[in-house]
Amino acid sequence: KVSVIVPVYNVQEYIRECILSLLNQTLNEIEIIIVNDGTPDHSIQVINDLIQSKENIILINKENGGLSSARNEGLKYA
Repeated sequence: KVSVIVPVYNVQEYIRECILSLLNQTLNEIEIIIVNDGTPDHSIQVINDLIQSKENIILINKENGGLSSARNEGLKYA
């Protein structure tokens, strides 16, 4: 199984393309871990629209702690 960790902070302009790219992979055993690092923009609304009923996607919400903190939080779930 492959786990992809996607830290999210102020990426509403790019996150749709990122998530769609991951969802279109041909690998069957893929897990997508999205870590909301307290983003103040509308990234999470965009993500929620895309991931409805997707069993291989985990959305984690946490307070802002920076990129490394978000990655480390995602590793806990991988």
